[in-house]
Amino acid sequence: MGEKRKGQLIVLSGPSGVGKGEICKRVLNELDGVILSVSATTRKPRPSEREGISYFFVSRERFEAMIDAGELLEYMDVFGTNYYGTPKRFVEESIEKGLDVILEIDVNGAMNVKRVMPDAIAIFIAPPSLFELKRRLTGRGTETAEQIEKRFAKARDELCMIDHYDYVVVNDDLRRAVQDVEDIIRADRLRVCRAEGIKASFCAGEALDK
Repeated sequence: MGEKRKGQLIVLSGPSGVGKGEICKRVLNELDGVILSVSATTRKPRPSEREGISYFFVSRERFEAMIDAGELLEYMDVFGTNYYGTPKRFVEESIEKGLDVILEIDVNGAMNVKRVMPDAIAIFIAPPSLFELKRRLTGRGTETAEQIEKRFAKARDELCMIDHYDYVVVNDDLRRAVQDVEDIIRADRLRVCRAEGIKASFCAGEALDK
C-alpha cells in the first residue's frame, strides 16, 4: 500500500534513581525504528565522543544564538559553565523520516518539551515506593548523605508532577518496565495520525490486486 508513517518524540523522565537510563538503553537495543535524541553542548568533546552521535558540539555563542532563534526544545546552563540542550531540527527531521526519537531528560526539561511539542509522548518512570527510591539512591554509593537527601527531596517534588504526563510506568521489575515502555511506543505507532498514506490510498480508489 506504500503507507507512510510519521515518527514520534518519546519523552522519558522521572526522578534520579528510578532507572530510566537503563530502561532507555534496553528499549533502544530491542525496538526497531527507535533512536536516541542527540543533544547539543558547549563543552569540549572527550576522546571517545563523536560529533553528531554523542553530541552536537557547538560554541557558547552558537548555542546562545540557537536559544534566541527558538531552535531548541529545551536547554539548561549547568553551573554557568556549559549549556546542554535538545535541537528541534534533529528531532523534527528524524520524525519525518518515520523514526521514533527517545529523549531521556529530567522532569523540568520534560515540561519544557511538552510546551513546545504538546503531541510528544511523555512517560514518567516511577519507583515502586519512596522507601525503595531512597534505598536505590543510597545503594549507588556515589554521593554523600547530604547529597542523597537533596536528591530525595527533589524526587518527592517531581513525583507530584505525574499528572502532567501521558503515561506512568512503575519500575518495580526492570524487564516488565521495559516491556511497558515498548508497548506504549508500539501502540502509538498504530494511531491514525501516524499513517498518513492509508486513508489516502483507500479514498483514492486504489486498484484491487489481481
